[in-house]
Amino acid sequence: MLFAICFVQFIYVTYQVRSVSFDREFQELYSALFQPLGISLTVYRKIVLCCDAEVVTLEKEHCYAMQGKTPIDKLALLVSGRIRVTVDGEFLHYIFPLQFLDSPEWDSLRPTEEGIFQVTLTAETDCRYVAWRRKKLYLLFAKHRFISRLFSILIGSDIAEKLYALNDRVQAGKGFRYDIRLPNFYHVSLPETPPVQPSHHLQRGSPRRKPPGVTNCGSFSAQT
Repeated sequence: MLFAICFVQFIYVTYQVRSVSFDREFQELYSALFQPLGISLTVYRKIVLCCDAEVVTLEKEHCYAMQGKTPIDKLALLVSGRIRVTVDGEFLHYIFPLQFLDSPEWDSLRPTEEGIFQVTLTAETDCRYVAWRRKKLYLLFAKHRFISRLFSILIGSDIAEKLYALNDRVQAGKGFRYDIRLPNFYHVSLPETPPVQPSHHLQRGSPRRKPPGVTNCGSFSAQT
């Protein structure tokens, strides 16, 4: 009897796993980011459904966010392309595939708080990304603590990568290195450098906390 129950349960779980299917981009995202972390397809399906299983296109030179204008109301992960981050027209760093577009903004707010982007994010190439609405993602976290912890680790690692990308660029005379979290960091002239794929670190930081302002952008893509 016990064997029969276990066998039926095994068949049911196997059916559930095999019945989970995704579009090509979500399958590639799973293979590249979530599967190496040991995330099951059934858990991944909950994450995908939370973003309505949609991959959004952002055309070259269109803006994902504009400094001082765009509300912080979602969390987005770049699937393909490259995003340029600027503040007051000054280049800060790039965002590459499998990196979040707005992890510092997400980390800077509590679930009940609202905020505005203090940087401009512009597509340097045609881009594709997935986005989770803030409130909807927090509801998912409340139901599934494991997913909440997973995103906490991913976001922390992503922020650290952005922190290191900035730190590598900021140097003043005689080898002195500015602390990028200080206000005067944003008045330092930063020479543009070729994009370099970042290494992966699991640390937390907050590299994008800047004074308000508005930067012109060729075009703005309204997100839904």
